[in-house]
Amino acid sequence: MNSIIKYIKLSLLSLLMPITCLAQAESPKEDDYFKIMRVPAPEGNILEVGGLCLMPNGNLAVSTRRGDIFIVENPSSQRPFFRKFASGLHEVLGVAYKNGSLYCVQRGELTKMTDTDMDGVADDFQTVYAWPLSGNYHEYSFGPKLAADGSFFVTLNLGFPPTWWIPKSMVPWRGWALHIFEDGRVEPWAAGMRSPCGISMIDDELFYTDNQGDWVGSGSIMQVKKGSFMGHPASLVWAGLPGSPVNITSEQFFAKNKLREEFDKAGKPVKPQNIVNEKFNTEFEMKPSFPQLQLPAVWLPHGILGISNSEIVKIPEGVFGPFEGQLLVGDQGQSMVSRVFMEKVNGEYQGMAWPFRSGFQSGVVRLAWGKDGSLFAGETNRGWGSAGEATEGLQRLVWNNKVPFEMRAVRAMPDGFEIEFTKPVDKKTAEDIASYSVESYIYKYHSVYGSPPVNEQKCPILGVKVSNDGLKARLIVSKLRRYYIHTITIDGIRDAEDSYSLVHPTGYYTLNNIPEGQKLSMAAVSTKNTAAAKVAATVKKPVKGTPAKPAVATPATSKAPTYAEVKTLLTKNTCLACHNANTRQVGPAYVDVAKRKYSVEEIIALIHEPKPEHWPDYSTPMPPMPQVPKEEARKIALWIKSLEK
Repeated sequence: MNSIIKYIKLSLLSLLMPITCLAQAESPKEDDYFKIMRVPAPEGNILEVGGLCLMPNGNLAVSTRRGDIFIVENPSSQRPFFRKFASGLHEVLGVAYKNGSLYCVQRGELTKMTDTDMDGVADDFQTVYAWPLSGNYHEYSFGPKLAADGSFFVTLNLGFPPTWWIPKSMVPWRGWALHIFEDGRVEPWAAGMRSPCGISMIDDELFYTDNQGDWVGSGSIMQVKKGSFMGHPASLVWAGLPGSPVNITSEQFFAKNKLREEFDKAGKPVKPQNIVNEKFNTEFEMKPSFPQLQLPAVWLPHGILGISNSEIVKIPEGVFGPFEGQLLVGDQGQSMVSRVFMEKVNGEYQGMAWPFRSGFQSGVVRLAWGKDGSLFAGETNRGWGSAGEATEGLQRLVWNNKVPFEMRAVRAMPDGFEIEFTKPVDKKTAEDIASYSVESYIYKYHSVYGSPPVNEQKCPILGVKVSNDGLKARLIVSKLRRYYIHTITIDGIRDAEDSYSLVHPTGYYTLNNIPEGQKLSMAAVSTKNTAAAKVAATVKKPVKGTPAKPAVATPATSKAPTYAEVKTLLTKNTCLACHNANTRQVGPAYVDVAKRKYSVEEIIALIHEPKPEHWPDYSTPMPPMPQVPKEEARKIALWIKSLEK
């Protein structure tokens, strides 16, 4: 009998062990759902990818910055075949297929390429339209993207003079989007672009991403309507040319927005820096003066959702599970892809952005869907730098058909936000307003390179209502601000089935319009707040007649925080945009900084006022970060010091 009882106990224990282990297991991460696969290229071919295009037969057209175009047969297989279709072209940063021909954008023209003798190699090259060039190294050209009627859109980069922090439009239409027809006709479409690498057609509407710089506080997704001014003033010098749909002059713009130009004692120009506590403009405050000014549909916060945003693609039906119909955005600098849910409110786009998948081997410049539902990523970092250490590559993102626990969508409500999840939530954690936090901020609109977050404000959560099926939570949020980015963090919720936390607990909603409609009644929502209860429980009431103890100043801690403790500060202050703990990225690894044996005070000073001459082999100088609070800089410095060997 004892042996039988012992057997039963062991059997029960073996059944309970998986449950116990599961409850204690770490919540899954990105790579538990989306795998990055390498696409092997023939030895000797350097794939600094500038363009990707899926062809009707499932082949993949790949253009490179070195002027080659390959056709990749069976691109999703373990042994794809690369066939060179064309070579000798000039910096090809986009390729498209139409009616049996490939079209590419070179530095100075839109080119049609056809294989007339059907030998697999292009033999007929025709210039559809050529635009002026000054010869400046930074005059990149992007596209083409096909409209529904078969016409093309291209975007043209500004040039960078020696004072590269003030890019210029040195020849006509630099900084513009052009609409080009097959017969060579062209119409200027929109002005005000800085570095419009991410030109994309989404549901036959033109969108693009721009890169942070002067007049561009952070990257974003913007809709490009005909006659729009996208915000950078350099291209306005051509607004008076025939065919221009933009009627803002440079003089009108700079009468409202001062251009900061500064010089050293020798009279040489120097790069202006951000001024803390200055009076500043925002883009939305300028729109009444310039109605053609197009505001971002969705901001992509700099250093969090990339530093050099690139291609936008829409997730096709039946692909990537719960995220079909949403957008993915590549990023060159951080070698990552972000996810975006967009909605229209009062006729304008707005929405939420999250991280989606990091860890690509090089800078993600182009994205294209394969016939098997995988996502191809074309990569390069030459001259630009990236988190991925490889200089180039072609990779594939594959979903394993398992649904991650994520915020699927976030929608604006008259009194807050409605959050939709991919899986039912645990109602105990979801009905606790301590599980949520909302803050808002915006960027400066000025001629200084980039902008720190400004006008930061907490948005108190007053209540939450969870749907019966556990798939939605509606928040009542106070202090909402139109046009501001609202950071929504949900780090307390668990899913009902496995008690997992969200793969990405923080997203960024651009609130261009607050919708009208019915607001929730406070009587219909949960106001439970365990955080407030804990605070109240720790506050002890003094015994009557007992004298109060004098306050004692607490000295600043000298104990080094762990990476987990400091990661929030590194993310908040955009440090992780350029630095990694152990490997070189855009900037040096933190372990390499630690090897320099700086003191804590020296590291704090270098955060606020960097010395690029200390790191001469890095092409991108670190900007001053005076906005980082000193105590936060101290914690970061203490952690870096702890990495010394």
